[in-house]
Amino acid sequence: MERERRYKREGRRGSEAQQSLSSSTLRMSSHVCGRILLRAASSTLSPLSPQWPSLTQRACLSSWGCSGSGARCRSGATMRFLSTRQDLDFQLSRVQISSILRANEQAVSIPEFDGRGLSAVRKFESNQLAANTPNEDRRSAATCLQTKGMLFGVFDGHGGWACAQAVSERLLYYVAVAMMSQRGLEELEHCMEQSRPVPPILQWYKNHGDYNYRESASLYVEHLRVFWQELLDSEEHGDGMSPSDALYYAFKRLDTDISLEAQVPHSSDLVRSTAIQVAFAGSTACVAHVGTEGIHVANAGDCRAVLGVQEEDGSWSALPLSQDHNAQNEAELERLRAQHPPSERDTVVTDDRLLGILMPLRSFGDVRFKWSLELQQSVLESLESGIELDFLNLYQYTPPNYLSPPYLDVAPQLTYHSLRPQDRFLILGSDGLWDEMSSEEAVRLVGEHLSGIHLQAPVSPTERKLNLGQMQELLWKRRALAMPTLDPNAATHLIRHALGTGQYGELCQERLASMLALPDDLARMYRDDITATVVYLNSDLVRQHSTHYRQQ
Repeated sequence: MERERRYKREGRRGSEAQQSLSSSTLRMSSHVCGRILLRAASSTLSPLSPQWPSLTQRACLSSWGCSGSGARCRSGATMRFLSTRQDLDFQLSRVQISSILRANEQAVSIPEFDGRGLSAVRKFESNQLAANTPNEDRRSAATCLQTKGMLFGVFDGHGGWACAQAVSERLLYYVAVAMMSQRGLEELEHCMEQSRPVPPILQWYKNHGDYNYRESASLYVEHLRVFWQELLDSEEHGDGMSPSDALYYAFKRLDTDISLEAQVPHSSDLVRSTAIQVAFAGSTACVAHVGTEGIHVANAGDCRAVLGVQEEDGSWSALPLSQDHNAQNEAELERLRAQHPPSERDTVVTDDRLLGILMPLRSFGDVRFKWSLELQQSVLESLESGIELDFLNLYQYTPPNYLSPPYLDVAPQLTYHSLRPQDRFLILGSDGLWDEMSSEEAVRLVGEHLSGIHLQAPVSPTERKLNLGQMQELLWKRRALAMPTLDPNAATHLIRHALGTGQYGELCQERLASMLALPDDLARMYRDDITATVVYLNSDLVRQHSTHYRQQ
């Protein structure tokens, strides 16, 4: 299990909390420590330097959870869970835990035949759990009405939620429009010219908690129209772009629009300030187009797409459909360094972050890493002084060694996978999920959740030689794998295990309760926002296609 905690965004880099607790606090009961932690949560975080719980605060946290298990706070310091089982005054019951975990659930069944063709998706399940207030993750799901296939996206914001929000609303439209034929685009334009209702482009699957930038809606429609007008002017558009080309072009075009919208005048101060927030904040994105023949994935940043494959013996394996764009990716590091002078080789990425600040190495927005310093200053100075713009304090900070911009791009890495009968589901997750578990573990959890069968490997010759204590540990691990699931929704199942798994793979209620009960300003130090979407594939349809092609 991947338990290395990554402290990932500049928006979370705060000054050390001014909480001075005496050494006698270490001897206080966990009840009193809980109250101190709640008061500590009222401190304000600055965006420019790391802040972690103090030694005393970590001592208070250490009384939470299961014997022998442990976790790391986002600084990497170990948070031990002792066996005292002392209850804090804000511990949660099992019912409260499930209520929190299921608050943002979504489950949608897709008709196998919708009047236009067969669907490669049977259903999808999704969920989110916030660590930031408000949540900086976003998710999107929609059916393409003018073309074929479904689109799913997971977006992880940083420096605030503004950019992730805008991208989650707009990107799928750009992809769908790019795939439309010349004739379809002409119909859209004709309806706009005649002030008639425009044929729907997407059927959205919105959750009750989803939000839209209503004040900016007309601006977004206007720029989407400019996009399809340019496609109409292209003599090569014809029947529309392939999903792969559409994804790539949509990523690039939307990021260009976000940049331009922050530089030009607008109809209101609110729209203007929103456009600047969107551009200066940032968001990673992982988007999948699922069609009857295959899956196209476009990824920019450290969200991830993983395919769940069921082998002939019933076991599960994970097939990655994206690569993380961060400092752990050596190819990505070399790509980035090659774009700048040799003299900057040691400063482009420091402390595993772009210019020492940003964890993902590709993203939307983040014009602070793309524009010249002169352009940044000009845009910020052009704002009306009467607007409340405290959020701009973060954006006025200049990254060190900012010598040869741009340092950041949104160009997605593209992957295509031709569907096979053994391909059962697709997991899209923000990096908050992958901080807590590996791709293989996530696929196993969803696969066993889907089949209801928990496979146990035979006892190996080495395991037969274990002593009594080691055999007891092996039995605990095997028992943990066979525990029944608590959640009908597979995305919730993933999040529950991401935060509540103990040493042997068992679900530890005390650990889960402790993680969910953390006050807002502490929660983001020990975990990240988590978003997971599980897309179940229509294996019968894929099997029919495979048979059809073999017969031809």
